Amino acid sequence: MIDALRRFQNDIAASAPPAELVAEITHTLTELSHRLEAHAVPEAEQVTGRQVDAPGRGQAMAPKIVIDEAGTDFARGRVTFGRFYLGGNGAVHGGAIPLVFDELLGRLANSGGRIPSRTAYLHVDYRHITPIDTELRIEGRFDREEGRKRYLVGSLYHGDRLCADAKGLFVQLRPGQP
Repeated sequence: MIDALRRFQNDIAASAPPAELVAEITHTLTELSHRLEAHAVPEAEQVTGRQVDAPGRGQAMAPKIVIDEAGTDFARGRVTFGRFYLGGNGAVHGGAIPLVFDELLGRLANSGGRIPSRTAYLHVDYRHITPIDTELRIEGRFDREEGRKRYLVGSLYHGDRLCADAKGLFVQLRPGQP
């Protein structure tokens, strides 16, 4: 369902449909929304954002990251930003890039049996235009851990060209924190 939603988001972003198709799709989406509304559950029971084995934890906000290799202190994979993430002129919107780093580094910060943490800050440097509809390489690694603080770094590549890099601080939750 999430993959179909991602595909639909890309198709919407890439289209200029006639008014009658817009009306038809709007009607269909409204009907589907009403059908799902009847199955609303508390956050702790929802499907999206909770599937740790699924790319993006099963939510459609971030593009799908495919992890090819991972350990407790590193992760390497691939990501493709579709048309939904277009900023202009074939380039990924700048706001989507931190989203992918937060997803990868946050997942890594909470791996290896560690107590869950949350993002305290994420700094991204944009080094080169990041293209849409192109498979990119993404990497993340632990830099260091100091008490509850976890420092991680990430990089995003188009071939050998560095598109962006990131530094993040993730702070371990205290007992009882959600």
